[in-house]
This record gives sequence, structure tokens and C-alpha cells, in this order.
Amino acid sequence: MAEQVLAADGRPLKASLNRALRRQKMRALMLIAPLLLFILVSFVMPIADMLFRSVENQIVGETLPRTVVELADWDAAGEAEPDAAVFEALARDLAIAVEEKSHTRLGSRLNYELTGVSSLFRKTGRSVDEIGETVQDALEDAAPIWKERSVFGGLLGTDDWTNAVDAWDETGTGPAFEARPEMQAVLPDTTSLYRSFTEIAMEAGDNPLTEKQLPIFFHVLAQEVTTAPTDGLSDAQAALFADVQTTVAGLTLDDPKALFVDIDEDWGSTDVWRTIQTYSPAYTDGYFLNSVDRLKGAEGAELRPENERIYITLFIRTMIMSFTITVSCILLGYPIAWLLANLPARKANLLMILVLLPFWTSLLVRTSAWKVLLQQQGVINDVLVWIGFVADDSRLQLINNQTGTIIAMTHILLPFMILPLYSVMQTIPPSYLRAAKSLGATNWTAFWRVYFPQSIPGIGAGSILVFILSIGYYITPEIVGGTKGVFISNRIAYHISSSLNWGLAAALGAILLAIVLIFYWAYDRIVGIDNVKLG
Repeated sequence: MAEQVLAADGRPLKASLNRALRRQKMRALMLIAPLLLFILVSFVMPIADMLFRSVENQIVGETLPRTVVELADWDAAGEAEPDAAVFEALARDLAIAVEEKSHTRLGSRLNYELTGVSSLFRKTGRSVDEIGETVQDALEDAAPIWKERSVFGGLLGTDDWTNAVDAWDETGTGPAFEARPEMQAVLPDTTSLYRSFTEIAMEAGDNPLTEKQLPIFFHVLAQEVTTAPTDGLSDAQAALFADVQTTVAGLTLDDPKALFVDIDEDWGSTDVWRTIQTYSPAYTDGYFLNSVDRLKGAEGAELRPENERIYITLFIRTMIMSFTITVSCILLGYPIAWLLANLPARKANLLMILVLLPFWTSLLVRTSAWKVLLQQQGVINDVLVWIGFVADDSRLQLINNQTGTIIAMTHILLPFMILPLYSVMQTIPPSYLRAAKSLGATNWTAFWRVYFPQSIPGIGAGSILVFILSIGYYITPEIVGGTKGVFISNRIAYHISSSLNWGLAAALGAILLAIVLIFYWAYDRIVGIDNVKLG
């Protein structure tokens, strides 16, 4: 058996080497850990959040849980409106949503899909408290106990829970609602509604036993108590049920369906209910359909009306203008980079300062300068008129259109094309051209057959930089592009800051990201990403 080789500390040499290697890897990992953490927080997590928001749609199911369940079996393709049970569920959900003030956010969300829903929910929210007032007035007139704000808490909640709420100082998380088992069995809907009420009140730091009781509690109680069995109830509870049954026996309960239609006749429209049903799942592809000028109809994806189709046009415009800007940067940047690489050092340094000079000036200032230069009464048009290129009454329209955006962005992005080209051209030995000419090649042949192929990696690197920066640019198109020269990024910014439709903005951003990745993949397949060099 071979003798084991030991290190200086007496341990096996192999184990000692492995241990040293692990320490070396750990030190390397610790060195790059801050950068990894920075990339994770500032790059990976925002993209992951954007992708999640582009499909997230939980607000409908969370705000209208009972309505979503009742509406699941409704035939959205038919012409009939939902039955009374759906309106009943909506009345209960809206009563809680108004208390939580979440009905306005829900209306805003659904308004993205159907115009007018936001005002419908706001208008209904102001009148939904009318449902149940008939029963509430009758019970309060019959017995003073129903005027007490703690009446439902004492009726439905356990003694331990009411004692815990009384002891709660209304800070932090309040005690979770505990229903009396016998009440949970005979009054399940009333108990469920009151449980939702307690959660909202405690989340807001309020004591549910001292809050004003919602009329909808009395409405639901009256519905359930008339058919509720009294088996298992105490004598006091049974007597209370008997009193309620006696009081509501001659009453006509409020009809939520009639009330909703009376508040706004749009509640009788199948379009509103179809929108609620369509967007009730927790996750949706609706934002992505909107991003390609489509919507979710009763029978699947449908093309939007022609006057509402804007995003496909914006995507195509963004791609064409970004490609034009990239080509313009190549045509303008290539000769400048060639001069930088072949001039004497002193002149090349002076020219390099001129190339870098725009980086020392604010982007907003540079863009604003183009807004002054490109106007019809601006410097460029004045010069063209002075040299007789255009007539004074036929000045060129150079701003608030695609031309203005292309001119301004070509100037702003030109350094990102020149610098990679210059770095690559510096590595091309001048002796290659001299060798080609010594073998009989003309200046053009030597350039085209010898010099240009070696500069292609620089063109590739510059093109990727300029193109990717172009499709995501915002400030310059916004200032000089007008309505015809804006990019899809301007629409994304509008949805984030103005319309607050973050889901659609995230979907548009996700599609833009996918397009960039597709171009990157195509470039790698056709040219090869290994051929992209910065020097």
C-alpha cells in the first residue's frame, strides 16, 4: 500500500490542497458579492417584478370574492343579465369594499378594459349603504339593542374574542375574529360578512365593536334568520331570533338588483358583467392582448376597433426609427472613428475631446438645443433659406415628427458608435493596407477587401449599443418627436405616470425586452456575438 503524502501541518496533502482551493474560491466570491447583490437588486428584481405585474390581476377576486363565485356560471356569450344572486353577492362585496375604500381602485382597474366602469363603481359606492336600511330601521324601532354598535360582535363573536378586542389598544395587529360555532352554523353569510368587516376595521386600527354597523348586516341577517334552525341555540339566542323573525315577517326586503339598476342603468348591461367575469382570475393575459391591440371577448381574443389600435403601430415605428438611427450613426461615425485611429496623436486627441464633449453636457440641454435649432424659424431653416436651398415660405418641418427624433437621437447616440469603432480600428495594423497597395490594390480595394472586414466587430458592438439604447429612449422623442415621432417607451411612461395602468406598462416593457432578446439571438446566429469587440 502506497504511503500517504502529508502536508507540513500533518494533514493529507490532497485534503490540504482542496481546503486551500475552497478558501480561494470563497475569497473570490466575497470580492464579487457586492456586485452580485447590486445586480440582483437593481436589475434582476425589477425585471422579475415587471414580468409579474404584466400578468397579475388579483384585485377583482380580492375585492369581489362572493360576486366572482356567483358569476362563474353566468353565460357571458348570452344576452341575459346575471340573476338576482349575483346582484346580492355584489351588494355584500361592495358594502365591504366601500368600507375599505377599495372599490375605486377596482373601478380604475376595470376601466382599463371598459370605459365608464370607474365612474360606475364610484357612483354605486355612494348609494350601496341603502341596501339593508329598511330592516335596520325596523329592528332598531323594535328593540334598542340593535342600535348598539357592538350588537353583531356580541351576537356572532365569542366571549374570548370580544374581551380581547375590548383589551386591544388599537395598535398593531388586532385579535382575529372568532365566530360562535352555533352562529357560524345558522348564520354563515352574516358571520362571513362580519368577519370581513372586522378584518378591515382592525387593519385600519379601529375597534370593530365601536364602529358603526353596516346596513348590509341587517339585510343578510333578515334573509338568513327566517329560515335558520334554532336547534343548538341558547334560550336567549332563540328568543332573539324569534323577535327578529317577528319584526321582519311583514317587511319587503331591499332588492339589490333593482337598486343597482336604479343607481345606474349600466348595471343592466352585459358588457359590464362580461368584463368583471373575464378579468376575475388572479392572473390574466389581458395586458399582453392589449399590448398587441387585442382584447378578451366572450369567445376569446378579438381585434380592437380600428380607432383604438396604436401599440402595433408604435412597436413598428420604434423598430424602424431605431434601425434608421443606427444606420445613420454608422454612416457618420465610421469616418470619424477612422480619422481618430489614423491621425497623429495630437490631432486625434483634440478630435476625441470633441467626440466626448457631449457627455459633459446634460442630455436635457442637448435635446432642448435641438428643439431650438429644428424649428421652422430656427437656425437650420434660416441657413437653408439664406443659401437659397428652400424658399422662405416653404420652410422644412424638422421638429415634432420622426425627422426631428432621428436627427436629435443620431447626434446624442453618435459617441456610442464612434468609441467602439475607434477601439477596434486602433488594433488594425496600418502595414496591412500598405501591403495590399504594394501588391497592386487600389485605395478603395485595399480599404474594402482588407481594412473594412477587420472593422466589422466594432460596427457590431456599436450597432448593438445604439440600437438597444434607441428603442428604450424616452426624453428626446418626448421633446422633439411630437405625436408622430414618439417611441413605445413614451407610451410606457404615460401608463406608469399618468394613467397608472402599470399592468399594461409592464406588458409593453416585457414585449420590448423580448424583442431585444430576439434581436440579440439573431445577431449571435448571423454574425456571432464572439465577433463583437470593443478593442
